[in-house]
Amino acid sequence: MRKFITAFVLMATLALTGCGYNTFQSQDEQVKSSWSEVINQYQRRADLVPNLVNTVKGYASHEKEVLEAVTVARSKVGSIQATPELVNDEQAFAKFTAAQSQLTSALSRLMVVSENYPQLKADGAFRDLQAQLEGTENRITVARNRYIQAVQDYNVTVRSFPSNLTAKMFGYKTKPNFTVENEKAISTAPTVDFNK
Repeated sequence: MRKFITAFVLMATLALTGCGYNTFQSQDEQVKSSWSEVINQYQRRADLVPNLVNTVKGYASHEKEVLEAVTVARSKVGSIQATPELVNDEQAFAKFTAAQSQLTSALSRLMVVSENYPQLKADGAFRDLQAQLEGTENRITVARNRYIQAVQDYNVTVRSFPSNLTAKMFGYKTKPNFTVENEKAISTAPTVDFNK
């Protein structure tokens, strides 16, 4: 009887070590950590927007439509509660990424408008803000790439055998990842015509 109990405990220990439960815990924490860094960088960008808008407003006040678009996009981003749990809700995640894309687009239009104002481009505060914004966009890209990798690792574990059995037993599901909004548009090569 004692040999049977020892064998059972040994088998149970081996089964538990190969079930992937600890891997899920580790990878879930990595996803949350990576997501927190994405949020941190998005917040940094959102914090730069008011100063940037005010600086541009001083030189290009009649560009009201562009300035309002940036302000509205920033307020939409601010209205979404970005928590680590957001990555577990595909609809909330899609809403968040759409709001961030809208802010990115509005900021791009603002930078294009600024090209029309040489005095604005020469302003030291604007140049500093522009450099900070560019640096932040680079940080966002790095943070998103780390998040994408963490989600990929987690999702592979959720879908692989035998850890998929543990995933089903404990309710682990794949997590959403960043996607390109208009994949068809970016897969089409741009037309270049030097005769215009």
